[in-house]
Amino acid sequence: MDDIKVPNLGQAASAACSMATNFLAPVKTEQQIYENSMLEDDPNANSVVPTSNEDRILPRWGPSHRGAQELANLYSSGKRTQECICVGICITLVAVNSLFILIRLKLENLSSIIVAALCGIITADFGSGVVHWAADTWGSVELPILGKNFLRPFREHHIDPTSIMRHDFIETNGDNCMATIPFLSKLTWDFLTLSEPEIEQKFLWTCYWFLLAIFVAMTNQIHKWSHTYFGLPPWVVWLQEHRIILPRKHHRVHHVAPHETYFCITTGWLNWPLEKLRFWYILEIIIEKLTGCKPRADDLKWAQKRS
Repeated sequence: MDDIKVPNLGQAASAACSMATNFLAPVKTEQQIYENSMLEDDPNANSVVPTSNEDRILPRWGPSHRGAQELANLYSSGKRTQECICVGICITLVAVNSLFILIRLKLENLSSIIVAALCGIITADFGSGVVHWAADTWGSVELPILGKNFLRPFREHHIDPTSIMRHDFIETNGDNCMATIPFLSKLTWDFLTLSEPEIEQKFLWTCYWFLLAIFVAMTNQIHKWSHTYFGLPPWVVWLQEHRIILPRKHHRVHHVAPHETYFCITTGWLNWPLEKLRFWYILEIIIEKLTGCKPRADDLKWAQKRS
């Protein structure tokens, strides 16, 4: 009887190890990264292993890509004005709300505020994934207002990941700052209109929404740092290496064509579990079934404009 059980146990252990290996396997292999993404730490190279004769002649990525050049030229003075206004309003609201919060801060609330901060950064990471996935996957640069102003940077970034390195603070952070203005405005309004007991009652929620807004506002700057391979401040490198903000090597996985995974770009903490749940893939299947739209069709169109 014991002789029968041992092989069964051995088979079960082998099957469990195999399942664990598959489950914990990297989402993209080093070979896939080298062959299907721009090597940003070597800006003179497009890929280590060219996959076709065309790859040896025409750039697959980078500022010399014709599609990337066309998209860069669509950045307008009107868009620049919108970004400047949004950054100015956001910074003002952050300063005002910081003052309101600091004068009401109590030491006994510190542990709850740390929990609020953790929830805020996780929410920001998930929110960044949803927005990033939606903008990468659906829509077109030809859409009125939305296309050239908000989808264009996503298309450009995939075929020239280094373009973000040429964006200044305003261009990098303008749209994220815009997204925080409604939340920060509501917080300011509450501080100015609610009674002190009412403010005290919802203070932890206020801290959560404020910290969430801060993390959302910082997300594209963190994203830019994940593309910066030279000259980063040591404290930013430390945060990346300790996975507190989006690490460079981690984000490289998203830039493997066809850019269908690892969309969360604040910390990247949620990328692996969402990928294992096939969260984005299931959403894409549902939307394609309902609408007939192909995921990343516009992204692919711009990627093919190589000459």
